[in-house]
Amino acid sequence: MVNFVLIVVCMLAGMLFRHAKTLPADAHRGINAWVIYIALPAVSFKYLPYIHWTHEMFIPAISPLIVWFGGWVMVKLFTKANPVDKLTEGGLKLSSGMANTSFVGFPLIAAYFGEQYISIAIICDQVTFLILSTFGVVTAIKASQKHKLSASPVIKRVLRFPPFLGCMAALILPHFVNISPAAPFFDKLAATVAPMALFSIGLQLQFKGWLAELKLVSVTLLYKLILAPALVLAIFFSLGYRGIIPQISIFEAAMPTLLTSAVVADEYGLNPKLSNLIIGIGIILSLITTAGWWFILR
Repeated sequence: MVNFVLIVVCMLAGMLFRHAKTLPADAHRGINAWVIYIALPAVSFKYLPYIHWTHEMFIPAISPLIVWFGGWVMVKLFTKANPVDKLTEGGLKLSSGMANTSFVGFPLIAAYFGEQYISIAIICDQVTFLILSTFGVVTAIKASQKHKLSASPVIKRVLRFPPFLGCMAALILPHFVNISPAAPFFDKLAATVAPMALFSIGLQLQFKGWLAELKLVSVTLLYKLILAPALVLAIFFSLGYRGIIPQISIFEAAMPTLLTSAVVADEYGLNPKLSNLIIGIGIILSLITTAGWWFILR
């Protein structure tokens, strides 16, 4: 119960601070910097060195890929019947294809399944980032038609992302250095992910102009919150996979749109207003839909 209270209190606090204009308009950037540069790498060091790697660990790795390609197909089919400009189509692909596996996913997994299963969610999160940094950036560049498509921005984005570097370090360093004495330190830093990330989300939630974009928002969230996890569930079920690892992977697929996708949409001019609406409304709705998915999975 305390995890659900934490989710509600932290998000409401962020919304109230934004409404009262107590903090600067870009205060969330400083909070996000802490989460991305400090807290998320600490999560990797807290969990990854102690994972028991089995053949089933490929499941959380392929789940984000299923969501991405399913979203790409959904957007292509939808825009064929309902034409939109290329910028909006690119933004819809980013909004549909990637889940908020850390900022929203980690707190909800801790609340529904238990904090120990964040170790599985980390794999989903890292693959989601790689998708954003590769397929996502390529999609954005092609849609914007203002940037030359090359490997350089993709490689730089991957190599400069602190959680990815933290993930690699957490997988490699324990083979050469005993990091167990630092475990309490990483535990304290990792504990800041949920409250700080949820507070940041509250600061950024925007709902202005939602009625004019209702159709695009509705279709995107129908896929992101319902059809995407259903697709992942159907594939894993048909392959005979059962147990907690597929459950966590499906649950992560049910998360709302990745916050960073809106940053990329804004960078390349892919209708960022629509992306922010999808993210804001999706986060609120996901608190209901993820409860439904938990009942289905359990």
